[in-house]
Formats: sequence, C-alpha cells, structure tokens
Amino acid sequence: MEHIKTTSSFPAARFIKEIGRGKKGARSLSREDARELYAAMLDGRVTDLELGAIVLAMRIKGESTEEIAGFLDAAEASFERLPDPPGEFAPVVIPSYNGSRSVPNLTPLLTLLLAREGVPVLVHGVTRDADRVTTAEIFEALSLPFAHSADEALQGFAAGRPVFMPIASLAPNLAGLLALRRVLGVRNSTHTLVKIMQPFEGPALRLTSYTHPEYLAMLSDYFGSLAPVERGDAFLMRGTEGETVAHPKRAQQIDWFHAHQRTVLVQRAEPVDEIPPLPASSEAAETARWIQAALSGEEPVPQPIREQVEHCLHIARQLRSEQKVHHESAS
Repeated sequence: MEHIKTTSSFPAARFIKEIGRGKKGARSLSREDARELYAAMLDGRVTDLELGAIVLAMRIKGESTEEIAGFLDAAEASFERLPDPPGEFAPVVIPSYNGSRSVPNLTPLLTLLLAREGVPVLVHGVTRDADRVTTAEIFEALSLPFAHSADEALQGFAAGRPVFMPIASLAPNLAGLLALRRVLGVRNSTHTLVKIMQPFEGPALRLTSYTHPEYLAMLSDYFGSLAPVERGDAFLMRGTEGETVAHPKRAQQIDWFHAHQRTVLVQRAEPVDEIPPLPASSEAAETARWIQAALSGEEPVPQPIREQVEHCLHIARQLRSEQKVHHESAS
C-alpha cells in the first residue's frame, strides 16, 4: 500500500458523503463546493483513496450543471491563459481527445481550412492513444509542429498555422487527472472539462461535442445559463467518433450558444447512399496525404465540413468585432 497517498490537507470526506450515496441517493454539490473540491484535486491536496472515491462517485452519479460549472471554474484557474492573438477573428478552440477508429479523423482538415482564412486555431488534446489515430499524429504527418508554450502558440498563429498544444503543456494538472483513466479504467469529469474549457484571456469560439444524450442536455444547460458570457461562444454537436469535426457523410445538428441564447445553425441530415471521397484508411499518413490533396483541390472537401468552416468564420469574426466595440466603449 506504499503507493497510496494517505495524508490529506483537504477535508474531502464531507463532499464524498454527499456525492457517494449512489445514483438515487447522492446529492449534487453547489457550484462553489464543486470548485473547491476540484481545485483540491488539481492541486494534489486529496489522498489517492479519496481521489478514487470522488472519481467513482461522480461516474455513478453523473455531473450536475452546477457541478460542471464549478469544476470548470477551478480547471480554468489552474493554468495560465493564452494571450489573445491579433487579427479580425477571435480564436477558435478545438479539443481533440478521441481520435478515430474507423472514420478518418478530419479534424486537421478543419483546422487548416480555418487557418487558411486567417483564423487563429488552437487544438489541444492528447498526443497518443493506443486504440485510435489522434489529431496529433496527423499533425506530425503534415509536418505541423506542436506548441509547448504561449510564445510558441503565438508564433504559430502569426505564421498562419493551426496550433496543436498537448494538454500536458497547456494544463499539466488537468493532464494528471486525465491519466487516472489508465489507473481506474473509467473516464472522469476531466474528460468533459477539457472538451469545454476556454484557454484564452479574451473571448473565443469553442467547438464542443458530446457522445451520450445526457451530456447534450447538461452541456446545453451550462452554455445556456451558467457559462460566463465574456468568455465567448460555443458550438455544440454530436461528435464524429468523439471529435468536433462535422461528419463527412452527413451533417450533424450544430447548436450555437451566444450570450446564453441557443440557435440551431445546422440541421441534422439524413444518411445518404452516396459516399463522398475519403481517405482510403484512417491511418495517419494516409489521412495526411488526403488532407493535402483536399487543400490543393485534388479531392473535394466534404460539404458538412465546408459548412462548418463558414459558420466558424462568421461567428469568430463577429466575436472579434464585438470585443473591439466593448474595448472602445470601455475606454
């Protein structure tokens, strides 16, 4: 038992007592209590035994909207925010933590199409997954360097490149809690938080996704009522194997959240018999070659992704314009 940390500087028992009573008996924490608990988890102020109990209790109970808001407050306070890149577009933030198993991962195509229009695009995520092809691996195949600091990220934006920042570089404490999945075998609240966090100092457009219907309801409630308006907007859609890129074969519904108002930007399309041209496999090198061909016009960019790009351009430009107006009125 030597590997288990047994000394705690944070009284976690009172929180575990509330959330650890099973799916029907557990009570949800307030936003402030959730923030306090998650901050202690990020700081390593709870024992390994308590940490396991918290993770499993939340896994069974499920996060409330207030809890996810409090957790996110603590998560975003745990790392240094990135400076706002200059230009006519607010940055677009794309989390990438799933990769692909069968459908080729076209998240890098989305990022390159946006960057080509002058949008500063930040992708953050994991670099490797034993069972999936990650966005990071395709970035490497495309000879796109990673950024490990704010300065390197700004250099990438200035060069007109999409920037991939490993979560271990962007938010190391969050990366530590993500790694619990390898120990416990189950996901935890951090897997949701990294998909909805906003790493910039100013407003940004977050592309977020969900995989299970209960998360659609919870995240819609968060963005529609509790998300800080000054942090920018969000697009919410069902993930393509968990990735926040439009499915190349059929459009998913995309909901836009602006100042707590929800608008359906894209209606869900019915499946079609005709399959659009896609990479021959989901392997990183083959996907990278196909993406380069699509960027040069040799392969057609799937219509749902073209539509997603247009919506991103419109909202990112609008966000930056609103930010400038706010600064001018404040001065």
